Amino acid sequence: MRALDKVSLSVKRGEVVGLIGPNGAGKTTLLNVLSGFTATVTGSVHLDGQDITHFPPQRRARLGLERTFQHGRLFSGLTVRENVELGALAVRASSRAARSIADRLLANLGLEEMADLPVAQLSHGDQQHVSVARAVAATPKYLLLDEPAAGLSEGSMAELGVVIERAIKESGAGVVLIDHNVDFVLKLSDRVVVLDYGEVLAEGPADEIRRNVNVVSAYLGE
Repeated sequence: MRALDKVSLSVKRGEVVGLIGPNGAGKTTLLNVLSGFTATVTGSVHLDGQDITHFPPQRRARLGLERTFQHGRLFSGLTVRENVELGALAVRASSRAARSIADRLLANLGLEEMADLPVAQLSHGDQQHVSVARAVAATPKYLLLDEPAAGLSEGSMAELGVVIERAIKESGAGVVLIDHNVDFVLKLSDRVVVLDYGEVLAEGPADEIRRNVNVVSAYLGE
């Protein structure tokens, strides 16, 4: 059984592409393939025309492909600013440049008030904000967001949506967004791809996806 079958995905700079589908649809598998955490048996991954299919995650990141993870993977003993600085340092920025990048990002994303707090003291929602900021600090060309709203209240989800929109404006990156909260994905996405058992069921603008009979029947449950 193939986790993904004949799935083709393209993303432009500054565009947000949302992936939705039921559990087991292949969303996380696709993100893992794009970021290099899962090898492909067939098919390929290209970044701005360069074949990166066999590149490890770290090399893809240095080329401008960043991702976040559902559980953040932040360093709890470090401050918010220090965690964000690590995003810049990972792509070989100097310590001074990393500090400048972190301070600018925290201000632009509305997170400056928490800059000196240890990450361990933050709520889950605020930690997700920091994860996005750290990824953007690496100056990505493309950003993969893996379940950023998981476990968040409606209020925290709305705040995260604002941070993500600001991050996209700040970086100009193309974004692939997956989340189980369909409304969250549809609100933020320019284009939505619906996966079902590893295949593309539908693709189009959010409003079009909401009206798609096949999507409503198979997934939205209306």
